[in-house]
Amino acid sequence: MRRVVVTNNVSLDGVMQAPGRPDEDTRDGFDRGGWAVPYTDPVLGEKMGRGMASTGALLLGRRTYQDFAGFWPHQTDNPFTPVLDRLTKYVASTTLTAPLPGANSVLLDGDAVAAVAELRRQDGPDIAVLGSGELVRSLAPHGLIDAYVLIIHPLVLGTGRRLFPDGGHPARLTLVESVTTTTGVVVATYEPA
Repeated sequence: MRRVVVTNNVSLDGVMQAPGRPDEDTRDGFDRGGWAVPYTDPVLGEKMGRGMASTGALLLGRRTYQDFAGFWPHQTDNPFTPVLDRLTKYVASTTLTAPLPGANSVLLDGDAVAAVAELRRQDGPDIAVLGSGELVRSLAPHGLIDAYVLIIHPLVLGTGRRLFPDGGHPARLTLVESVTTTTGVVVATYEPA
């Protein structure tokens, strides 16, 4: 059985919106994008590299997929682009139509919860969910998240879309690993209790 592993940057107040670039996600007037970039260091790079090495595919919501497809193919001076191009990218969307742009991109048929449950039943390496907050929130109540790798940054943004919003599905988690970077970021891996 494959595991679904959510990997997300979050601030101390749980914001996950636009960690990588100022223009990444400006919904609701969010003007604090790019907040995770100053916290990058070799410790974080190594941890993320090890995570990518165990990943067999990506699972993305529509918004995150469209951002990936518009950004990563144009980045040529980093070790992540070739890996991302090689990976199968499963996309949960009710508005996109096949064929999808981007190498190895597959639109999931029908209901995302049922499609992800079927992917989990297959043999193979982990499936990583990056970003994709709406998708994560739809899968969690059905027990379809096997682990959360939260990259917790030492800052409070005060506004923005959060990974676990008010009124969300309650969950008990167990910390199974943590690493602290030289910039104060805590990479914490949690599994459902």
